Amino acid sequence: MPNAHGSFIWYELITADPERAKAFYDAVVGWDIGPRQPGDMDYRMIAAPDGMIGGVMGLSADMSANGARPVWLGYFGVENVDATVETVTKAGGQVHLPAFDIPGVGRLAMVSDPQGVPFYVMRGASDDRSTAYARYGIGHVCWNELLTPDADAALAFYAATFNVAKVGAMPMGEFGDYSFIANGDSNGEAVGAVMKTPPDGHPGWSFYFRVPEIQAAIARVKQAGGTVLRGPMEVPGGDWVINAQDPEGVHFGLVAPANNG
Repeated sequence: MPNAHGSFIWYELITADPERAKAFYDAVVGWDIGPRQPGDMDYRMIAAPDGMIGGVMGLSADMSANGARPVWLGYFGVENVDATVETVTKAGGQVHLPAFDIPGVGRLAMVSDPQGVPFYVMRGASDDRSTAYARYGIGHVCWNELLTPDADAALAFYAATFNVAKVGAMPMGEFGDYSFIANGDSNGEAVGAVMKTPPDGHPGWSFYFRVPEIQAAIARVKQAGGTVLRGPMEVPGGDWVINAQDPEGVHFGLVAPANNG
């Protein structure tokens, strides 16, 4: 695994309707979500214009019965999955899927941080570098945002567990700071942010996908059955962003270059 420990290396949509998810995200983001892979699990690969960035997992009846719901989740690449899981649990996090191996893919586990936010940890089997996160790559995740009940505690946890560092902040009034974060792959450049969950927000990691033009993307969200929750908004650096939800109510964001808001 050539990515630095604590880097985002994969993104996964858990959905009750993979075909509907394909129709929505292919139209909105410009992906090509592939067919169901062989095996018992309904799993499909997400292809951006220049390569794979994640997967779509269909909710099984057993998963739903055990409380699983549609959501986007991120994968942190780690040097040692078992050691990282131990670190997470010692810090007050929980294990949802104990570490297991997928031949030819890698070793992974699903956990949650001490504030209850879920994510995966993974040691990939491939020697290829993941480019699922790419700040300016069309169709890639270009921003990783954590809303959490306790921003200071979350920042301390991710710093200790994944070498994620705070690299500046933007004051958000009563909600505290919008704290920018960097990891070992980003050379000090922010890859996302952490902030306290606002009253109308939902705790969890949310991911922003880059598209060529924001107004056209807004139209596609609405046409495909999604909802624009906020925006378009211009953000520092000149990009335009929206916050939206897909037809199942799963939250995500879109980002586009300047001068088209």
